[in-house]
Amino acid sequence: MRPTHTQTIQFKHGKRHLLSRALLTGLTLALTSAAPLMAQNKDSKIKVGLMLPYTGTFAALGTAIENGFRLHLNEQGGKLGGREVELVKVDDESDPAKATDNVNKLVKRDNVDVLVGTVHSGVAMAMAKVAKDSGTILIVPNAGADAVTGPMCASNIFRSSFSNWQPGYAMGEVMAKKGYKRVVTITWKYAAGDESVRGFKDAYEKGGGKVIKELSLPFPNVEFQALLTEIAASKPDAVYTFFAGGGAVKFVKDYAAAGLKKSIPLYGAGFLTDGTLDAQGADAEGLFTTLHYADSLASARDSAFRLAYAKTFKLQPDVYAVQGYDAAQMLGIGLNAVKGDISKKAEFAAALKSAKIDSPRGSFTLGKNHNPVQDVYLRQVVGKENKVVSVASKALADPGRGCKI
Repeated sequence: MRPTHTQTIQFKHGKRHLLSRALLTGLTLALTSAAPLMAQNKDSKIKVGLMLPYTGTFAALGTAIENGFRLHLNEQGGKLGGREVELVKVDDESDPAKATDNVNKLVKRDNVDVLVGTVHSGVAMAMAKVAKDSGTILIVPNAGADAVTGPMCASNIFRSSFSNWQPGYAMGEVMAKKGYKRVVTITWKYAAGDESVRGFKDAYEKGGGKVIKELSLPFPNVEFQALLTEIAASKPDAVYTFFAGGGAVKFVKDYAAAGLKKSIPLYGAGFLTDGTLDAQGADAEGLFTTLHYADSLASARDSAFRLAYAKTFKLQPDVYAVQGYDAAQMLGIGLNAVKGDISKKAEFAAALKSAKIDSPRGSFTLGKNHNPVQDVYLRQVVGKENKVVSVASKALADPGRGCKI
């Protein structure tokens, strides 16, 4: 039997009512399901992937960076931008061959919000590529590879340390002013060493000096004897070097043992004597280096930092600890600006670009390429300290060659 007109209207109204109820129920369920997710996004932990060397030549450097990062985090009650911070650690072993896999694990498997690393310039290059491709925020707390804030620069990549060019350039100015005319350089043959020497040559040759020989050996080789013999035969006025960590310890000791310290003055980027003086002992005494930090700055900010670090870790801080501390400071500045919403990357970057970072090294800003614009100090080893002699280069900015942001 066919329905009457009245029955048809009632049927249609009933169907519409059922449909409305279904839509309302679905919307309620969707909102209910989304509520915890929205709360989770707002209140969940910020995951920070620490990709640092915990074994090998640079192990002590990686530990110091993490300690510095943790110190600032502790000072903020474990929160940055109002959100708790969870650290996910990976030992990068200072091995560029493993770098891409390691950083992809952090980004894709562990879903970190921020990357912090590393020490080795070759590993940092791989981290920068993944960060640039994925849009993940990266803060580099040491590796000075010029390309990271040069051709590979990006709006989401920042550095709390230095470019390899900076300490080298500052020492080039110092040695040219001292009147050295003929210099030999020696370093590991990798990005950090090559770029440090390039920065040195930029300033030294501009000042009238000549690099008569550039010596190198593969990283992390520490068999220096043949090269030390070559230095002795070249009879330069002085030597400029870039080594760090365990390699720096052995080079300084071997240089002294070969009798060269007495006859050919040795100068270097500050990593030669930073975090290495206990192991180098008397062989490091009197050496001059250039770096953006020193043990005797004696500012109220630095004194408070050094005391807090020593109390917390039962160790004296070095430049690596400062760079880790400032990486956490920079992350906090960015997160505070976006109220913890890490997805607001443009606002995060804008806050850092306009910030004056209150560092133990002295306040610094970031250049257009997101590299620190900072004073570089001339230091001399006196006992177990890198004492400030003078400011070698005031507010030195990396040229950021090839950067287009």
